[in-house]
Amino acid sequence: MKVVAFNGSPNKNGNTYAAIKMVAQELEKENIEVVIINVGNKAISGCIACNECIKNQNERCAITSDPVNEWIQEMKNADGIILGSPVHYSAIAGTMKSFLDRAFFVASVNGGMLRHKVGASVVAVRRSGGLPAFNQLNNFINYSEMLMPTSNYWNIVYGTAPGEAEQDEEGKQIMRVLGKNMAWLMKLVEFGKDKITAPPREKKVFTNFIR
Repeated sequence: MKVVAFNGSPNKNGNTYAAIKMVAQELEKENIEVVIINVGNKAISGCIACNECIKNQNERCAITSDPVNEWIQEMKNADGIILGSPVHYSAIAGTMKSFLDRAFFVASVNGGMLRHKVGASVVAVRRSGGLPAFNQLNNFINYSEMLMPTSNYWNIVYGTAPGEAEQDEEGKQIMRVLGKNMAWLMKLVEFGKDKITAPPREKKVFTNFIR
């Protein structure tokens, strides 16, 4: 089994990366491969609502000037996904938001590519804004019918300078428990595929409240 993790921090070795690594260490103990992709240190275009991904149905975004299409395929081929971001003004990093908007839109209109994969979010924060950022990441997972493992508190670690997250003992435990629960859930999904039939995907119903 394989997990792909996306680091939304511009600092590829900062506290967000450290949080992801804490989770990854527990997954790797269970022989689950983890690949970390740095998103925050790259220039990522935002979605322009062209709807070409709906029209083309080729699992690709029409914007080809950045690695988003490559990352979409990484997500498709993984069994689990971790979304990690620092807090920028009480929200996730801008490049991470641009990536997630496009990737999850493409996935949703191409047969629900991420449906029933295991997904988790982690956040690194200096002081406050961690919960809004955490909820923002979780919205993408919830929207995609993914399966979400939990921990014994919200998945947030504290720190400003690189390395400070390692001093947050509670945060380290949160990530450790998350990694263990994620590995367990992934194994349940994998071993249950041939024993329990998954519910069929329903066609999305859209309701416009403006008449």
